[in-house]
Amino acid sequence: MLAIRMQRNGRSHYPTYRIVVQESQRHPLSGRVVAEVGNYNPATKALTLDKETVEKYLKNGAQPSSRVAFILKKNGVKLPKWYKEASVKKAVAKHADKLRKNQPKEEAPAEDSAEAPVEEASVEETPAEDA
Repeated sequence: MLAIRMQRNGRSHYPTYRIVVQESQRHPLSGRVVAEVGNYNPATKALTLDKETVEKYLKNGAQPSSRVAFILKKNGVKLPKWYKEASVKKAVAKHADKLRKNQPKEEAPAEDSAEAPVEEASVEETPAEDA
């Protein structure tokens, strides 16, 4: 089975990608490339794409990767009916009830209660001085 995927090129910290068709069972770096159908530079968002060749391989059953499918769809290439888009995953907290934002809000202490502990502390100190 064939896959349409991105093959990384370029120097360190400045990637460029080739959009290639290759065997899906092979590793992207070691697999034999059947056809190179385009280039993509993420820094400049520049894309060159041979739409006719891409559509030919899609009609023959080549499976695009999720990122390639997003790029193809954005540039007007019609994806086959059998292609299923990757679902968008949402991060879910394991213990959502323990999060600070989900805790009940504490009420601000009343002014009278804040003064009361200060008075009690002064009362307790006076017997200690007598002893």
